[in-house]
Amino acid sequence: MLRGFYTAASGILTQQRSLDVLANNIANVRTPGFRASRVVSGSFEQELQARMEGQNSALIGSSAPMQVVSEVPTRWFDTSFLQETGSPFDLAIDGEGFFNIQAPADADGGEGPRYLTRNGSFVRNGEGQLELEGVGLVLGQDGPITLEDAGFTVEADSSVYDSEGGYVDQLLVTLPPADVEIRLAGNGLYTAEALEDNPQVDGSTRLVQGWLESANVDLNREYAAVIEAQRAFQACSTALQIIDKIDQRAATEIAAL
Repeated sequence: MLRGFYTAASGILTQQRSLDVLANNIANVRTPGFRASRVVSGSFEQELQARMEGQNSALIGSSAPMQVVSEVPTRWFDTSFLQETGSPFDLAIDGEGFFNIQAPADADGGEGPRYLTRNGSFVRNGEGQLELEGVGLVLGQDGPITLEDAGFTVEADSSVYDSEGGYVDQLLVTLPPADVEIRLAGNGLYTAEALEDNPQVDGSTRLVQGWLESANVDLNREYAAVIEAQRAFQACSTALQIIDKIDQRAATEIAAL
């Protein structure tokens, strides 16, 4: 009976996590470059074997001794639909790769984290630096990109030129090696080990100025998944209630003996 309790509780926690992830996907449907995520569940034995074989699979949460839950991004490098905006500050990556964003220094003055993102909705701050608003500065080969004015151009190879045609820098558009784990940081941001060592993407990737990549969230699929998760959650909750009643009855009858 205790095993049944753990199984039902595991199902409840798994479906709750799934609902949280689906809600986040739907909330970010208009976030440029956002990548939808899915909750993938497997047995504890599968996770243990993966760890023993050196597959550094990020454990997002645990549900019960029999099951673990991992959150994984889907279609990492697929280019979603590109939408024209006309703004020179909007950049879309057509192909593989990520923009590199340097967050501000922390409270102790230490260097802030570096993020990867497909969101190219940038602005020019008061110091003339290109930034992802609310996150940090957009990095080029020589550090943060600084612009004299809004009359700049970005070529397909990510080279940046000022309004007079002078070379400014080349935007960092990088792709971590296949054996490096890319972790979700929320709101279309990702992190990975040794980001500063990642190579620039090759010529098969190009930048498109004045366009933004839309999120790869399929609302029809998300809503269908929400309904499925809600039904599974309710079924597990009902099973847990039944198991609890059986336990109470068993305890009462045993006590009567």
